[in-house]
Amino acid sequence: MRDINEMKPEEYMPLREVVFLTLRRRILRGELKPGERLMEISLANRLGVSRTPIREAIHKLENEGLVVMVPRRGAHVAEITRQELDDVLEVRRSLEMLAIQRACEHITPEEIRELKEAEELFAAMVAKEDADFTELGELDEQFHDVIYNATGNRRLIQILNNLREQMYRFRVEYLKDEDIRETLTKEHDAIIKALEERNAEEALRIIKLHIDNQHQTINAELDMRDSAAQG
Repeated sequence: MRDINEMKPEEYMPLREVVFLTLRRRILRGELKPGERLMEISLANRLGVSRTPIREAIHKLENEGLVVMVPRRGAHVAEITRQELDDVLEVRRSLEMLAIQRACEHITPEEIRELKEAEELFAAMVAKEDADFTELGELDEQFHDVIYNATGNRRLIQILNNLREQMYRFRVEYLKDEDIRETLTKEHDAIIKALEERNAEEALRIIKLHIDNQHQTINAELDMRDSAAQG
């Protein structure tokens, strides 16, 4: 892990935020493994900071569901569990279906253009041989953010944004599967077409398929993990 002084200027952020983003990135990339213990002193030495920003970052990561506190054993990187997957994606499915329906009613030509631009950026990253799955996750977020904003419902946007971090880990996990990325671009294109035509029935069908595919793929990964652990 690099010394904090070697990092790019995420530099204009407070140190605690830089430490938080560094640890978060390490977890999402799998460099800090599920179940791994997060030792404050060790992380502080590796990052070249005091224990205070480490402690603050761990607390923030716990709030995001990326870290769990185990009694008498301290902080550990959270496992991806089937229950957590089911809970988060059940909520996401309901909210996204409401958002897509509202977006069909309110989306503007400018927002359609933004949606197409967001999809072009996502597709360009997919086409790269060395596509970074965390960057893909951020580009996928940007695509869905346009839809959320197009709803015109500030409370719905706020709730979706509050759920963002819980969704992000599953989004990145899904995007690690290179075979699925082309499917995602096709689903994005179908979503854009349905919104452009204000076809709410088709938009609802596609967004449900979009999330159900994610659910099934990650469930299959968890089955493989469980089988490997048993065998």
